[in-house]
Amino acid sequence: MKIGDIDLGYRPVMLAPMEDVTDPSFRLICKEQGASMVYTEFVSAEALVRDIPSTVRKLKINESERPVAIQIYGREPEAMVEAAKIVEKAQPDILDINFGCPVKRVASKGAGAGMLRDIPKLLAITEGVVKAVNLPVTVKTRLGWDCNNKIIGELGPRLQDCGIAALTVHGRTRSQMYTGEADWEPIGELKENPRMEIPIIGNGDITTPEKAMDAFDNYGVDGIMVGRGSIGAPWIFREMKEYISNGHKIEIPVEQKFEMLLRQIRESIESKDERRGILHIRRHLAATPFLKGLPDFRPTRIRMLRANTMEELEEIFNEIKSEYFPA
Repeated sequence: MKIGDIDLGYRPVMLAPMEDVTDPSFRLICKEQGASMVYTEFVSAEALVRDIPSTVRKLKINESERPVAIQIYGREPEAMVEAAKIVEKAQPDILDINFGCPVKRVASKGAGAGMLRDIPKLLAITEGVVKAVNLPVTVKTRLGWDCNNKIIGELGPRLQDCGIAALTVHGRTRSQMYTGEADWEPIGELKENPRMEIPIIGNGDITTPEKAMDAFDNYGVDGIMVGRGSIGAPWIFREMKEYISNGHKIEIPVEQKFEMLLRQIRESIESKDERRGILHIRRHLAATPFLKGLPDFRPTRIRMLRANTMEELEEIFNEIKSEYFPA
């Protein structure tokens, strides 16, 4: 699959953009584990134009994580075009526009998935950004605003006409947020539309190698994007790529899983400080799947999520390994 001149290979599996998740450290680890492409946290166009330091820092790219996309969101065409020009100077491989974020503070203000209620402005933003930069521009969106307005079948060709290089569709409406099951049928129908010439990337509930393979085999998408399934489990890309390529299910050694989590903690602390770094990483520790279902684990889990120092976490990890995963 190609986006512009960027070749992502056969059946690429990409890391989805996620706020407070896809920081440089996590992106690089996912890349090392087989992610075909990674995306930054989403970047506010208005904050970028106003040169807000915390937003500008999100543009920092490590050469080792390429190909990498920077994703922007906003509600005003002028700000989005200006932000796109700023992003281009950071030299990502791709610029992605977020028309899919469902959270209230974004969508209720008309940005993210809120744009699905103002298609003329959505298209104006898309066309303006495409014309403003020399980067491949892609879009990530949802099926529609709600179940009565699943408009992706009509919207896809119109976005393509604006000049985008690829389209990612999350198989839920904005009103669903992240509840219920993702509906992949409209994604498959869009891919089958003879009008569509650009790559179609599917997103939503891709949490296992089998689901990844199913998305390709049953819906014909060109690529898939993994979001929540990667939180606390960057090794999921290695598992999926092996299954897609060779049909083999592999089990990542527990020791390697601990090493990746510890690396995330260390690098989070290095980029922030001990207190903020650990607060940032708790989402990954809470979500990591290989610690779920362990017998009588709740007290240890509470201690792990309340730990305030790297030393405490290393000690708790050693206890977990000796009790639940003895060599």
